[in-house]
Amino acid sequence: MRVIAGRLGGRRLSAPRGEGTRPTADRVREALFSSLGDVSGALVCDLYAGTGALGIEALSRGARRAVFVDSGRPALAALRENLAALDLGEATRVVPLPVERALDLLRDEPPFDLVLLDPPYAALAKAVAAAERLAGPLGLLAPAGRLVLEHARRDPSPEIAGLTRDVVRTYGDTAVSFYTR
Repeated sequence: MRVIAGRLGGRRLSAPRGEGTRPTADRVREALFSSLGDVSGALVCDLYAGTGALGIEALSRGARRAVFVDSGRPALAALRENLAALDLGEATRVVPLPVERALDLLRDEPPFDLVLLDPPYAALAKAVAAAERLAGPLGLLAPAGRLVLEHARRDPSPEIAGLTRDVVRTYGDTAVSFYTR
């Protein structure tokens, strides 16, 4: 696994072994960011961050800052290793909690321009609930903010209250749904 493009393009990323983490495939990340276009200066939130590959890709492509949320110990170890190896500490914050609990702690952050969600496929309903809280009552998505949700292709692209689904792209067994406010 590697950073696809930007100032860190080509750099390798660590990933834990085993079934607990399912990092986004390089080709899916490349397509996702091609669809997003310019992320320069964006404030990014990477929920269910795992290794941090999505948020790190955004930083490599010019995002200003990224907040990473995950609660799995092996994933957090890999995430911290990746951030240190890439010297990204100043531009990042790691919240080592389940997403549902972490959202309240993120109220001290300015609204995010881009929110990336890559939950375990079995946790899609929880991810949708988190996205609705984030975009709704918590006010953590900027007025022109974008939200990207990765999910299993077999699952229909979910509706997220308060957001408009713009497009759904599929890559093998993976689907990526793009939303705007």
